[in-house]
Amino acid sequence: MIPLSEALLLLVLLANFAVLAASRLTFTIRATAFQGVLLGLLPLTIYPPWLVENLLLAGGTLLVKGLLLPNVLLWAMREAAVRREVEPSLGPLSSVVAGVVALGLSLALTNHLPALDPHLPRLLVATSLTTVLSGFIVLMTRRKAMTQVVGYLMLENGVYVFGMLLAGRVPLLVELGVLLDLLVGVFIMGLVVFHMNRELESLDSTRLSELRE
Repeated sequence: MIPLSEALLLLVLLANFAVLAASRLTFTIRATAFQGVLLGLLPLTIYPPWLVENLLLAGGTLLVKGLLLPNVLLWAMREAAVRREVEPSLGPLSSVVAGVVALGLSLALTNHLPALDPHLPRLLVATSLTTVLSGFIVLMTRRKAMTQVVGYLMLENGVYVFGMLLAGRVPLLVELGVLLDLLVGVFIMGLVVFHMNRELESLDSTRLSELRE
């Protein structure tokens, strides 16, 4: 039987591929929100769930990644009246293939790293690296600023997964501080997307060169 932590990591990987294969912005935002919920549950399956620090970290992650950030992005999407990614550099199939390559590279690299703590899930590092690379793929191949924000979130989610390696040692305030920085950053990006659409009547990031003081 697959341990719960491994099952959550597999679902995180599936969420990556769901974003890579999607063209509707609403779906990508909801897939990222689902990934945030999974990440909120992850520390409770890796470390003793009865510790107050782990409960606070899980609760903060669920609140920020699973609820607040997706709602900010959905609000910005409604205000900008945009629904679909238009003419990405890579199509859905090519993006999924790139994600599979990223997963293969991550698994290969994991095999060359020093042995992890046997209590940690075997997929932890591979999932972290794949999520970071998937975020980079979205950032580099999508033209809509809103979708690029989703790529940024995926990248940060990968960093968060890697942080689970040290969650037992890193102070809780540091973890919560990272979540707060992420919340503020995405809120600001949501406002930028809104004003960009109002001024340029487009969310195509290539048109940012048209902005003037």
